[in-house]
Parts: sequence; C-alpha cells; structure tokens
Amino acid sequence: MSADMSADAGAEGSGFAARPPGGGVEDAARTGEPKRTAPLSVVIGSLSSVQGAILPAIFAAVSTGGAGVLIGLGVGLAITVIGSLFSYLGWRRLTYTVGEQDIRVESGVLSRSARSVPYERIQDVSLEQPLLARIFDLVAVKFETGAGGADDLALAYLSSAEGDRLRQLVRERRDDAQEEGARDEGAAAGAETQAARGEEGEALFAMDTGRILTFGLFEFSLAVFAVLGGLFQYANSFFDFDDIDERVVEQVVERQGGWIFELGAYGQVLTALAGLVAVLFIGSATGIVRTVAREWGFVLERTARGFRRRRGLFTRTDVVMPVHRVQGVQLTTGWMRYRFGWHGLSFVSLAQDAGSTSHVVAPFAQLSEIEPIVEVAGFRLPGDNENWHRASRKYRTDAMIWDSMWFFVAAVIAGVATAIWAPEWTWIAAAGPFVLGLLNAGLQALAWRFKRHALDETQIMAVSGILSPKKQIATRLKLHSVEIAQGPISRLRGYATVHLGLAGGEFSIPGVPLERAREVRAKVLETIASTDFSRLEGAGR
Repeated sequence: MSADMSADAGAEGSGFAARPPGGGVEDAARTGEPKRTAPLSVVIGSLSSVQGAILPAIFAAVSTGGAGVLIGLGVGLAITVIGSLFSYLGWRRLTYTVGEQDIRVESGVLSRSARSVPYERIQDVSLEQPLLARIFDLVAVKFETGAGGADDLALAYLSSAEGDRLRQLVRERRDDAQEEGARDEGAAAGAETQAARGEEGEALFAMDTGRILTFGLFEFSLAVFAVLGGLFQYANSFFDFDDIDERVVEQVVERQGGWIFELGAYGQVLTALAGLVAVLFIGSATGIVRTVAREWGFVLERTARGFRRRRGLFTRTDVVMPVHRVQGVQLTTGWMRYRFGWHGLSFVSLAQDAGSTSHVVAPFAQLSEIEPIVEVAGFRLPGDNENWHRASRKYRTDAMIWDSMWFFVAAVIAGVATAIWAPEWTWIAAAGPFVLGLLNAGLQALAWRFKRHALDETQIMAVSGILSPKKQIATRLKLHSVEIAQGPISRLRGYATVHLGLAGGEFSIPGVPLERAREVRAKVLETIASTDFSRLEGAGR
C-alpha cells in the first residue's frame, strides 16, 4: 500500500526526516524508529559502479588515440565516483520502519517516496544474496505482496543475521495479524501453529552436481551470441568498422585459412561442419553455465512454514512458500528431455518468483520424484484411468482452417505475383506456402488428440502439447471463478473456452463443447458455494 508524502507524514508524524538508526531489529520493532540498511551497502554500490565502468573505459581508451589510456582511466574513474556518490546518497536517504501494523520504507534522493505494506498483505519474506553481497555476508530482504513488480518491497542490504531476524519477526506479526480475525478458533489454531513451528525441515528434493550438469545439457542456449551482438553494437558507437580495409581482411583470411579454399566444395562443407560444431559447443556450454549459476545447491524442504527452496551459485535465493498458498501445479518438459523422462514442477502461488507467477520447486526431476512433492501440496498427478475429455471436433476443424489459412493466402499471393513478373517460378513459389499450410493443418489435427481435460471430486486437470506435453492441475476448492467465453465463430459452432479464476496464475481450457463447459462450471461452483472458507486451514492468510 503506497502513500504520498503528506498523508504518511500526517499519519505517523515523522515526516521524511531520516533519523539515525539504533538498536537491533527488535528495538526498531518496539520503538517504531526508522533504521538504515547496512553501511556496507555503499561499498557494494561502489563496486557495482566499477563493474559498470569497465567497458566504457576500455572503449574510450581504444578509440581516442595516443592518450587513450589516460582518457579511459578518467572515464572509468568519473563513472565510479558518480556511481559511488549516488550509492552513498541513496543509502543515507533509505530508511525502513517495522511498526506494529505494517512495515514502511522511505527512499529517494531528489524525489522522496514512502511505501508501507500491512503485515496481513505480505505473502512471504524471501532472502536473496548476489555475489558481491555474499562476500560481505549481506542479504537483500524482499517482502512479497502477491502483486508482483513494483508493488513488492525490498531492502538491500542487511546483514545475514539481521535479515533472518527481520524475516522471522515480520512473519510472526503477519501471522498474528491474520489470526486476529479468527479468535473464536484461536486456542486450537494457536496450539497447532506452535506445534508446527517446532517441526524440523524435511528434504523433499535436491539436485547434486551431476544432476545440475545433466540439466544444463538440455538447456541449450545461444544467448551468448545475443550478448556479443550487443557488445558489437556498443563498440560500433566508438569505432567505425566501415573504415576497415577489405583488402587487409582478405589477406589475413588467405594467410590463415587459404588451405580451406583450396579444397573447393570439400572446404565449404568442412567450414560448415566446423561452424555447426562450434555453435553446438557454445550453445551447450552456455546452457550449462546458466544452469549451474541458477540451480547450484538446489534443495527443496518441507518446513513448519511450508516449502522452502534454496538455490543459486552467484545469487543465492531463499524462498518459503506456505502450503495453503499453493493454488495449482504445473508440469512442463522439453521435446528432448521428455524422451528421457525429465520434467519440471512449478507451484502457482500468490507470491511471485523473480517476476514470474509460479515457483519452480523441481526444475529437473523424474515423475517418481515429483509425485511426493505434489501430494504434500495437496494435489495428485493424473492416473492411467483418468476420465479425459477432448476438445470439440468442430474446434479442431476451425483451428486447422484458421491457423493454416495464412499459408494458403501466401501461396495465392506468391502464385499471382510470380505469374505476372516471373511465370517460370509460379508453381515453385506457390507450392512452398501451400505445403507448409497442409503440414500445419496436420499438426493442428494431431495436437487436438493431445489436448484433454479431466474433472474429479477435488481437482481439475488439463494436458496439451505433442512433443513436450504440459500438465496443469488446480484444486476446485481454491478456484475463485469459472468463466465461459465464446467468440463469434465458437458461438456459432457450439464450443467455448473455460477460464478458471486461479489466483497468481492463468488456467484456460479452449475448445470445450458448450454442454461440457456448463457442466464443468456447475460442478466447480457447487464446490465453491458449499464451502465455508472461514473454517479452512490457513483461511485469510
């Protein structure tokens, strides 16, 4: 919840004056006085400025002739000094206050802002440690509100010990605020909560080095070429590559690799194979590096607070997902890893995960490893005897026609154009898009066979995808709404798209026959209407 300067100043009487911090987290919580983050945050900001000054300094040094080294050093020093100054001013003007009802953060050097979030709106408090912060034993504390993006609060950086204490304190106050509305059941709920807090974490899933490296092999990525392209564009602003003498380039190529051209066609094939091998190697290496950096030390535990996930080599994250906030589960895979039985499991949750609407809890696992995690979350995987329902055959036909129509239109345009300007190429130009249209129509017909949904007494499931099937599962009890949507064609043809109101995510089932869609809506609404949500475990949290 954001507030403007005058409203916040009037409400709490403190204005925006940054009072010097004092005491620990407990003292700040008791007195409600503003505190600053760790002073070492300024050092991290300065080091980040040095990191950001390296490339501009290098390009400035190379592109300015004889005195380039001095100019490059000057550019790097100027960027570092300016960045360090803003880092210090930002630290001086950033304060946080842990109050009785909410946590408040005031920030801004020239333009001041104040944001406060009541404890009952905080879904969870997560800790994150980038590489530089880990060196100084600091953490970034993130307060997840479930709205995502700029609506979440973050404090960068606190000491690890203070970050842990602040997380525990905010969680306790959040629980107290949420339990205030259910005092009639307070004794039983309080005893259950205290018992749960005494439980120790249980490891549900972990990935060792071998598993992470194997995962990396399937995460083929050419992102490095995008980075090199960006660097080239950046360098082009300092260098004029058009001034390079082409004859010099040709001489270098002939001197270093002229023997390849002497082989004629074999040399071209060899060059192509070498390029393909290089791309495969770079793509595989990039995938492994990115996977290792993201998933290193991955462990998922069941704790008294819920699911706790820790991972990361350079940036270490520590996230807790309460069990009752898991709204649904998703199983995804890739066309290659699916052949080896590897899947990824994500929870759809009210809290956000690095800009996403789901929490990855088992990124690379077999179904036998995923099933226990799903059961702990209160779901079950589809069985062999599931009562699946396919999409409407009319939907299949319409999808085949509509998605392939553009290829057929392109074939007509290409045929007419070549018939006017190049008659000898007419059939070839028209045949290409036409064949692609037929192939796409066949794929749409095949995809229809794999697009299914099922509804049982407790949950609804949907499966789609040919080479890399995707499964979505949601508990009927946690759905907020059911909507039947029809466009002009679907209304005429008698099918609809069922949109399920899932907090924190999206769940839609297209092409459902209208009668079946109404049946699904009626059953889900019956479950929702017959439930007293105030009596559910974790209600209101």
